[in-house]
Amino acid sequence: MLNSNYDAPLTFELYLIAGVVFAFYGGRVCPFLESLSPWEIFLHVGTTFSLLFLTRHVFLHSHDLIKNQNHAKLDTILFFLASLPLALFYNLDYDFAFESNLKVVLGMTLFGFLSGLILQLSCKIKHFHATENQHDFQLSGERQSIVKQMTIMVCMLIVTLTVLLCMVAMKDIFWLERNPEHLLNGTGAISVLKEFFYISITLGCYVVTILALWAKLIRKVLLSQERSLLEVTEGNITKRLPIFEHNELGSMASLTNTMLDSLQSSQNEVKTTRDVAIVSLSALAESRDNETGAHILRTQEYVRALATYLSQFDKHKALLTPSYIELLYKSAPLHDVGKVGIPDNILLKPGKLTAEEFNVMKRHPEIGANALSVAEKHLGSNSFLQLAKEISLTHHEKWDGSGYPRALKGEGIPISGRLMAIADVYDALICERVYKKAFPHEQAKAIILEGCGSHFDPEIVNAFLAIEQEFIDIADKYRRIEREENAKVEQELSVQN
Repeated sequence: MLNSNYDAPLTFELYLIAGVVFAFYGGRVCPFLESLSPWEIFLHVGTTFSLLFLTRHVFLHSHDLIKNQNHAKLDTILFFLASLPLALFYNLDYDFAFESNLKVVLGMTLFGFLSGLILQLSCKIKHFHATENQHDFQLSGERQSIVKQMTIMVCMLIVTLTVLLCMVAMKDIFWLERNPEHLLNGTGAISVLKEFFYISITLGCYVVTILALWAKLIRKVLLSQERSLLEVTEGNITKRLPIFEHNELGSMASLTNTMLDSLQSSQNEVKTTRDVAIVSLSALAESRDNETGAHILRTQEYVRALATYLSQFDKHKALLTPSYIELLYKSAPLHDVGKVGIPDNILLKPGKLTAEEFNVMKRHPEIGANALSVAEKHLGSNSFLQLAKEISLTHHEKWDGSGYPRALKGEGIPISGRLMAIADVYDALICERVYKKAFPHEQAKAIILEGCGSHFDPEIVNAFLAIEQEFIDIADKYRRIEREENAKVEQELSVQN
């Protein structure tokens, strides 16, 4: 099985290009090779590069340098070693001068470095696509500086290009001295210019390709990290930045991930404290009203279901984000916390309240909001306390402005209060209370429809109708839990007796 870092088709393509460019230079461009025909050069170079590819494909596809994504080093060495017998062959059979043999060695080594660098960068890009969504955020291996790599690569290209052009210039000068007739008839100058132009264009194409691949890789890494940071800013605190390599970008991503780990730990601690506070305050309300315990669990489920449905529409997407819906769900149990300030003779009265008693009962939204305001004053303002206070204060407001305590109207009522209004009324209708029997779902639904546009926001009523089966399922789930708990209590009592 071939190594996953080895791309056989691309390797063949680059070797073929290198062989054709090298052979074309020797057979058609270089003015010095008069002792060889173009077909001879193409035969020699084609044989050499074919053997090169076969060696690379058969024996070196699983080499450690490929596994470590160091193709440039492997191909540079391989091309250099292959150039030596070719240069020796030309020296012995065609009496090449030393500078011509040196140019063969240098030229092939340069093609090896350029081809290997392209393979290396392509491999890194391919590897990036495969590992972008993996959650392996640990740095490994020795740190490789991006700046250092780029500096070395550019310096090597400049030095190689300078040396190669100097050698070409020296060779062409020597050739013109030995063949003055080419200088006199002008063909020499044309040949020299053609050679310089060919080398410049060839190396330029390779350099542009390498720089484009390098820029593509860096851009992908930066965009991937940017996407991760955007998710974090949108509330997904569990997201971490991908670490692709142990370099400056990887080091910054690792430090950012460490910071996010610490932030998540602190946030989890704050959330735990918040949840404990909610449970404690809800339990306090439950201690005053036997119905409150199950009621707060059901209503928070209803509110979340309605908010989740509405979040798919453009009008509500900006506010009803997953984090806001979760906060709404957590804060909903505190909507009736103000009932702790209502006297038992009114709160637990089995019959209908008098006008005076109802006026006292109507104070519970403000009692709850004031209590939460005191907590906010001591603990500082935060989204949890603000939303809990908002729900407590506005869940008895009505769409037409006839609600209490502040007679808010329409969209002047916060959406949290409008959502809780339907959830609160629906649950009160389908559950048995000291003053009434439980209504079936259809009867509760009819009462809510009757209040559409007067008591309730019509848009939220439509959402209720769209997901009414979820309301039925939530109610059934808690009835089942209540039956199981009652059966368990009865069983324990029978065992004790």
